[in-house]
Formats: sequence, C-alpha cells, structure tokens
Amino acid sequence: MYEIIYKDIKEKKEYEQEIKKVIDECFKEEKIESSKMCITITLTNPKNIQEINKQYRGIDKATDVLSFPMFEKDELEKKIKNKEFDYEDILGDIVISIEQVEQQAQEYGHSFERELSYMIVHGFYHLMGYDHIKEQDREEMRTKEENILNKLGIIRNK
Repeated sequence: MYEIIYKDIKEKKEYEQEIKKVIDECFKEEKIESSKMCITITLTNPKNIQEINKQYRGIDKATDVLSFPMFEKDELEKKIKNKEFDYEDILGDIVISIEQVEQQAQEYGHSFERELSYMIVHGFYHLMGYDHIKEQDREEMRTKEENILNKLGIIRNK
C-alpha cells in the first residue's frame, strides 16, 4: 500500500506510525483499500525537496510537499469504479520536507502530528487527481482533507 523512503533525514517510528494511520484512512475513505495500489512517500530535507521542485516543476525553492500522480483523475476514477487494479499499479509519489512540516506546525500553532498528517492527506488527494487552483476545486479538496483528519481525531490547534 505504501513505501517510506528517508532521504538525508533520520528515520523515526513516529513518522511511520502517522503515515500508516493516515494512508490507511485515505484508502478506506476512497474505497481502494483492496486495490493493491502503492504510494511512495519520501521524507527529506529542504535542500532535497528544492532540487526536486526545480527539476520537475521549474521552481527553484523549497516547499512542504510535492505530489507526482501516475494517473489522470478520470482514468483513476474509471479504474476504481471497475475495480481494474494491477499489482504493479502505483498511485504516485509524495515528497515531504520534515523540516518544513516542523516550521509550519509552529507557525500555525498546532502539533507536528497534525501538520504531517495534513501533508500526507494533501499529497494523497493530489495523487487522486484533486487540485486547488480553482476555488471550487480547492473547496472540494479541502473538504476531503478535513474529513480524513476529523475521522482520525486530528484537529487544528492541538
């Protein structure tokens, strides 16, 4: 269902526990828990995420999370509807800057757990084809994200 890669940061069980909890809930909510689809989640530092952002998006600055989906939204919706999953299906890749997560948790006044969970959910819904460029799309994506976090009892200002 998922693979965690550490790139130039220290491994921590807490990260892995949080990722498992959130990804499991996302898969359950979207009814793809039996799909055998896989997500790769890379936890890294600002320098590495900046390099990835520059290489793949042409933006030469660090960010908090990057998502690289393997399917278009309509293609994925069809796969889910028809239960057409292959063992090799990769939903996509999520890259998270742990240092940025720590800074944003302090900046927003909530827990590291909440910020990391939000990054995972946010990245997941990008892999599912959701975006936040248009206001209507942003609202739909935010609703889905908050639904997952609320189901897990992960609230703001914790």
